[in-house]
Amino acid sequence: MFYFGTMLNLSDRLSDRVKTVPPSGIRRFFEIAATMDEVITLGIGEPDFVSPKAILDGAKDSIAKGLTGYTSNAGIAPLRDAISEEIDRLYGVKYNPANEILVTVGASEAIQLAMLALLNPGDEILIPEPCFVSYGPTAIFAGATVKYVPTSVKNNFQVTAADIESRITPRTKMLFLAYPSNPTGAVLQRETLEEIAQVVERHDLLVLSDEIYDRLIYGDTFRAGHTCLPSIPSLRERTVLLGGFSKAYAMTGWRVGYACAPKPIYDAMYKLHQYIIMSAPTASQWGALAGIKHCQSDVENMRTAYDARRRVIVDGFRAAGMPTFEPEGAFYCFPDITSTGLSAEDFAQELLHDEHVAVVPGDAFGPSGTGYVRCSYANSMENIQEAVKRISRFAAKKQAQNVLLQQ
Repeated sequence: MFYFGTMLNLSDRLSDRVKTVPPSGIRRFFEIAATMDEVITLGIGEPDFVSPKAILDGAKDSIAKGLTGYTSNAGIAPLRDAISEEIDRLYGVKYNPANEILVTVGASEAIQLAMLALLNPGDEILIPEPCFVSYGPTAIFAGATVKYVPTSVKNNFQVTAADIESRITPRTKMLFLAYPSNPTGAVLQRETLEEIAQVVERHDLLVLSDEIYDRLIYGDTFRAGHTCLPSIPSLRERTVLLGGFSKAYAMTGWRVGYACAPKPIYDAMYKLHQYIIMSAPTASQWGALAGIKHCQSDVENMRTAYDARRRVIVDGFRAAGMPTFEPEGAFYCFPDITSTGLSAEDFAQELLHDEHVAVVPGDAFGPSGTGYVRCSYANSMENIQEAVKRISRFAAKKQAQNVLLQQ
C-alpha cells in the first residue's frame, strides 16, 4: 500500500545557521576538474608529499600493539608532552600538557571548539580577509556576528592595529588571526603583532590564533623566525593557539590538530570535545608523536622544496604580467589577474576550460581577494613549471584581447 500524502518540503526544515551560510567557494572548481583529463590542480591546500616513513611506522606499531580503542579525551599523554616541548623549543612559550593542551580532530575541530566555548549569540568576532573560507561560517555556527577586516597588497596583506581598532564596537569579544595566511601567504611581523597586542589589551579582547602553517615560512620571515602569538607576554593569557600536523608533516588525512589555551578556556573546550568527538583517532595520534620525535629533517626538506617551487611560480607569474605579492608563508601565491580584463571567477573558469589548470578565485576568500586568484604550489616542480607555462599562455591571450577592447 502506498500513502500519497503531502510532500514534505525538507528544505524548510533546515536550521537558519545552515541556510545562511553558502557552500565553500573552493570545492566547485575541483569537482569540475575531476571530470576532466590532464588537469593540473593548483587549488587544493594539501601537501603533495606522502607522510614521512617514521609517521607511518609509528601508526602501524600502535595498531600492531592493539592500541585501537579510545584514548584519553585530551589525547595520549606522550603526544601532549611532545607538543608542549616543541612549542617551548621553537617559541619559548610554555603550556602545561596536563590541562592546557587538547588534541583535536584537525585544527578545524579546535577552531569550532574555541568559538563555541567563547562566543555567545550577538558577540562580534573580527576576522581579517582574505581568509580561509571556513572561519566566518564556523563563527556563525557558534551564533556570533562576523565583522571582516579588509587587508590589501599595499600593506603586504598584513592586518594593522589601526584596521582592527577602527572596527571594534562594544559587542566585539574576539579577534581571529591566521598567519601565515591562507590564501595570500602573508605573515605578520612581530612589530605589527606588538601593536595589535596593545589594541587587544585596551579593548579587553580574546584572540584565536590559527598557526597551522607556522613551520612553512621563507625569505626574511624564515631568517627572522615565525612569531608565535602567545610569545608576546601580554597575549599569553588571552589567546587560544591552534596548530596541527596536516601541513608541515604532510598528514592531512590523519586529522590531528591541537589547541593550547589557559586552563579556564581549556576546560570549556575539553567539555565540548568530550561530548562532540570523544577523542582524536588513536593511530593518528601515535603517528603524530613519531612525527615530532623523528621527522624534523623531513619537515625541513619539505619546506625547502616548497621554497624552490615558490620561487618558480612567483617569478613565472610576474614575468607573465601578473603582479604577484611575495608570499613568505604557507604554500600559496596570490597573483593579480586584472591585466587580463577578466573577473577572478571568469579567469578560473576559462583557464580550467582552455588550459586545464585549476585555481581558486580570490574573492572566494573575501572581497579583498577581488582581482586575484589563489594558486597552491603544493605540487610537483614538474607540474608547477607546466602550469606556469599554460597560465602564461592563457594570460598573454587575454591581455592582448583586453588591450584591443580598451582601444
